This record gives sequence, structure tokens and C-alpha cells, in this order.
Amino acid sequence: MTSSSTNAAKALPHFVSTDTYVQDTVWWLERAVIGLNLCPFAKSVHVKGQIHYVVSLATTGEDVLEVLREELQALAKTPAEVRDTTLLVMPHCLQDFLDFNDFLGDVEDVVHVLGLAGTLQVASFHPQFQFAGTDADDVTNCTNRAPYPTLHLLREASIDRAVSVFPEAETIFERNMEVLEEMGMAGWLALDVGPHDKGGANMAATAASDDNPPAQGTGL
Repeated sequence: MTSSSTNAAKALPHFVSTDTYVQDTVWWLERAVIGLNLCPFAKSVHVKGQIHYVVSLATTGEDVLEVLREELQALAKTPAEVRDTTLLVMPHCLQDFLDFNDFLGDVEDVVHVLGLAGTLQVASFHPQFQFAGTDADDVTNCTNRAPYPTLHLLREASIDRAVSVFPEAETIFERNMEVLEEMGMAGWLALDVGPHDKGGANMAATAASDDNPPAQGTGL
């Protein structure tokens, strides 16, 4: 596992340790994504230390896009056995899910402008993630909820390899829904995979908007 942090031009005016953000993200990955087997492909890259964690303290989408460009290019240039995937964590930006969902269009534009479409893709997670047609407190939304707004940078080749050895990849989504419905929201909360900083905790507790945005797929 590798990690780094960046202030991306307009960060917080004082030094803030990023350790908590990385630790919360790793804890979520281990307890929820891997622990509940929400993504059968996550454990391998985690145990091999091939996940790169980046914390951006940026407070604007524009600054996040700057970091995203750098991380996409770095991932494309780094051998997969060294860095297979990157998690870009944004604890101080895009805290509203509707704003975050709109921002994903800019994310896709960056991938295309860099000429990396078909090589890399970006999935997303958010503390307030909400599938279209669901209530904010529907436990199935938790499949795509992370402690902080997060962009998951993935290699297309790695996805193809993972799917090739998992003959029923199309059943992952349905299976995840069943697992979460069985455990219920109380079970999810018992995992303690939310943010452990005061600001992030407040963000996670904020109710999602009544206007349901389009559903986003799980990246990990």
C-alpha cells in the first residue's frame, strides 16, 4: 500500500494530517468491501499492496480535477504490479451528493482529454450515495458509500482479467443487495466504517436530497 497527500493549489489554510482519512478508507475497504465481499476483486490488490491512496485537501472541484489529471497519468505510467489502482479521497470537497454526481461528468471529460479512455476508468463512492428510486436510508445504497467522497481509478485491463476468472460477475450486484438487505442498516452501522473526523462525520449524517440522481456503479 502506498499513500500520499496533496493540497492542490487551494487547500486548507493550515496543516491537516491526512492519516485519519487514509486509515478510515482502508478500514472501510477491509471491513465492508472485502469483509462483506462486495467486490471479489478487491482483496488481491489490497493484500499485495497495489492500492495507492491519495488524499486531496482541495476545497473546489477545479483543484480536484488537477489532482485527478496527475494521478491518472501516474497510474498509466506505473507498472500494474507496483500500482494496480488508485483511490483519490476528497474529505473537504463535493460533500453534497448531487454536486458530486454532476462533477463526474467533468471526471469523464478529463479521462478522454488525456487519451486514457479504454485504458483507465474512474468509479465513484460517496457518503450520501443514493440509487435512483431509493430512499436515503435504504441500506442497499451502502454498496457505494465510502467514508468520504472518493474517486476510484482503475485499469481496464485489470477489470478484464478479474472478470475472466469470475464466471458470474454479473451476479455481484444482486448478491450485494441481498447481503445488505439481510444485515440491515443497524448491521451496516455496526461495522463502524464511517468517517472519524468531525467534519466528515457531519457530512455523512446529512440527509441526501429528495431528487434522486442517476445510479453509479461500484468500482472496487
